[in-house]
Amino acid sequence: MNDATSFGVHRLWKDTFVSSLKPGKKGPKRCIDVAGGTGDIAIRILDSARENYADRETSVEVVDINGQMLKEGFRRFKKTMYHNTPQISFHEANAQALPTDKFMDDTYDLYTIAFGIRNCTSIPAVLKEAHRVLKPGGTFACLEFSRVNNPLLGTLYDQYSFSVIPLLGTILAGDRDSYQYLVESIRKFPPQPEFAQMIREAGFTTGRDIDGGAWSNLWGGIACVHTGVKI
Repeated sequence: MNDATSFGVHRLWKDTFVSSLKPGKKGPKRCIDVAGGTGDIAIRILDSARENYADRETSVEVVDINGQMLKEGFRRFKKTMYHNTPQISFHEANAQALPTDKFMDDTYDLYTIAFGIRNCTSIPAVLKEAHRVLKPGGTFACLEFSRVNNPLLGTLYDQYSFSVIPLLGTILAGDRDSYQYLVESIRKFPPQPEFAQMIREAGFTTGRDIDGGAWSNLWGGIACVHTGVKI
């Protein structure tokens, strides 16, 4: 369904997201990918580190609250060179309250969450946990749907979102309600400046402003990359 509703563009956004983080450039990193059960981001992190920097030591701990999604991610990784290596592991846990015995303070160099924070009931709780588990100097990186900054594009996007996406959900998945929720949840997510402020309030510095705030818009703001560094 992601391919159908975005015409496959979500794959390009994920590629851009991971490549912008340059995993492995400054040596092996310990990463945590939250709400990443399918393994899309984790595979990209490991591939990017290996292909661009000959790094086979960077590792990713994939975390998701949905056990079925984790099973799908594990199935995918069984087809890759990373299966049965210490570079990947899967954990069922809530992003808003990661178990402190398993996900300890000041542990990770990179925390990623792609198209997942929007579905959490408390965004501040997720950001607080991200700050807790990252090492000082570690990077928080979020890829999420956001607000379109061009009025014409915004109008076209709204028409597509509210008319076509629920219809595709009905035809392809037999589930209109879930895709109606998808559209509505995107509109309820904080706009770029507000979300950037939430990241700062969690204790991160967002560094140089981009597009008027600490973010990088993709496709005019349909999606957006936010980053912060733990102080």
